[in-house]
Amino acid sequence: MLLVLRVILAVLYCLLVCIFGGMYCLFNPRDPQHVARFGRLFGRLSTLLGLKVEQRMPTGYQHYGNCIYIANHQNNYDMVTTAKITPPGAVTLGKKSLLWIPLFGPLYWLTGNLLIDRDNKTKAHSTITQLVEQIKKRKLSVLMFPEGTRSRGRGLLPFKSGAFRAAMAAGVPIVPICVSTTHGKINLNRFSNGWVIIEMLPPIDTRAYNKEQLHQLTQHCHHLMLDKIKRLDQEVAERVSLMK
Repeated sequence: MLLVLRVILAVLYCLLVCIFGGMYCLFNPRDPQHVARFGRLFGRLSTLLGLKVEQRMPTGYQHYGNCIYIANHQNNYDMVTTAKITPPGAVTLGKKSLLWIPLFGPLYWLTGNLLIDRDNKTKAHSTITQLVEQIKKRKLSVLMFPEGTRSRGRGLLPFKSGAFRAAMAAGVPIVPICVSTTHGKINLNRFSNGWVIIEMLPPIDTRAYNKEQLHQLTQHCHHLMLDKIKRLDQEVAERVSLMK
């Protein structure tokens, strides 16, 4: 019964956000500030789902300037966890097919997010080039999921190079965002679903790497995030054990 109630309330809430949000964005379409604003709105669904989301930000994160944020991509619950920590002025990079999701797709585009055709490598490469131009000209920040797909319980998947190529070409830092594991831990028929910890790590200066060190940069970021996610998972597990 709780599951049904939550689904109904979540659908109604999302419909209202998409409808009225789309109307709101029409007055100032494609403004990057919309992304964080609506990310926080979708993030409020975490309370409805019985999730306690804890956010940890490094000192001085407000002054990072334009950069590329990278986060682990687990499942559909990212919309109520990672969305909470979307920095003001940052847009996300999503699949072009998102545009065809009723109501949500138009809102995703109107808020200023960028769409790429992942099935067309030429267009995808062109998008990265345009992304670099946007970062430089508009002092834009971008939140990307370097795994390229949802991990769905398989742990942190290998990273694709697009985010790191773009960061190096634009001369901006990479800022990892780590989210503790949610796969298999959320039961919508359960009143409380425990904790999710989201931690933003200090920026990584990509200017310290040259083009030949792209793989080294990619692996460095992967190792940092893998280690941090393991520690966050351990902390969550300890909290759960204390509650029993």
